[in-house]
Amino acid sequence: MQRISLPERPDWRAKAADLGFTFADMHGEPYWDESSAYRFTLAQVEQDIEDPATELHALCREAVGRILADETLMARMGLPRAHWDYIAASWASAEPELYGRMDLAYDGAGPAKLLEYNADTPTSLYESAAFQWLWLEDQQAARVLRADSDQFNRIHEALVERFAAIFAPETDVHFAAIAGNPEDYATVEAMAWAAREAGLGAHYTDLERIGLTATGQFADGEDRVIGALFKLYPWEDLFADDFAAHLGSSGCRFVEPPWKALLSNKAILPMLWKFFPRHPNLLPAFFAEDVAAGLAPEAAQALGNGHVEKPIFSREGAGVRIMLGGQVLERSANSEYDHHPRILQAYAPLPDMGGAHPVIGAWIVGETCVGMGLREDASRITQDLSRFKPHFIEG
Repeated sequence: MQRISLPERPDWRAKAADLGFTFADMHGEPYWDESSAYRFTLAQVEQDIEDPATELHALCREAVGRILADETLMARMGLPRAHWDYIAASWASAEPELYGRMDLAYDGAGPAKLLEYNADTPTSLYESAAFQWLWLEDQQAARVLRADSDQFNRIHEALVERFAAIFAPETDVHFAAIAGNPEDYATVEAMAWAAREAGLGAHYTDLERIGLTATGQFADGEDRVIGALFKLYPWEDLFADDFAAHLGSSGCRFVEPPWKALLSNKAILPMLWKFFPRHPNLLPAFFAEDVAAGLAPEAAQALGNGHVEKPIFSREGAGVRIMLGGQVLERSANSEYDHHPRILQAYAPLPDMGGAHPVIGAWIVGETCVGMGLREDASRITQDLSRFKPHFIEG
């Protein structure tokens, strides 16, 4: 794994504009950054990222079943008791999942370590699935990269296959995101593009325009009943929404299914460590309240080389604090999620690539890892404006 300086495509911003990649620059700073790229060997990708991420997802699925079978464990997940049966029913009926993104710390030598799993509403999908593939093809055509260079990226193709597997042909699916957020819109449009290729009907609606019909069904702003909904809206927020009481009775099929609320929740990290201790791709993790109460005596040794504090619900590094030697090494300035319970996870430093700290996003579609995207930051905490970096495989 190397960070390689490369010439930028002279027309990449024009291409981004033509393709609707409107957030390639954000707040006067580049979000998409192709002044350098990350080079991997095929063995690194297959053995250190693809196979472990697929295995980790299988462990996550096992963890869901174990948590749902034990109310004591379910109580640790921070989800409203009123919706436990709804969540359990979605798992019992095997409601199919679509996608997720595992964030991994990896330095090229392995093993990769799971930092967290956004299994419900991951973004950076368009740039991972489409724009970095275009970058690869353009750089090969310009002979910046070798003709035999490759990229770990069959994300779009896998999504097409997955949509075709979980929905009958010509099923109408709605895709919803909060209005006015270009990154969220790009994510749902990338999803809708895959759904259309799978032979489905795809309709976009602003999340705020979804309402209830007189018969208790969800409908979009044009009064079309929503039978299936891909929502870029976290389950923990939806459970707190005014519409939460109608989730089970609405007849709407949700993507991601309700049981994914257990995986997009950082409380899953101490659960995974409890169920699969010393797994090479997991970091020791504990509930902060257990450590404070002396209920996790093994935590002192496991966290002795530094740890990271995280709220169980948060996004884009918000509320994260890195502790080293009893001192705060770095912390997020965003305290929006600080009221939630916290977990403590052993600190796995991101590699330092000339002052840049990359994190690997391993994309899961269905139950398999199918691609990756990288983001880097001068900060040790990956945040909402951390830059997206393309990658390629040689060797």
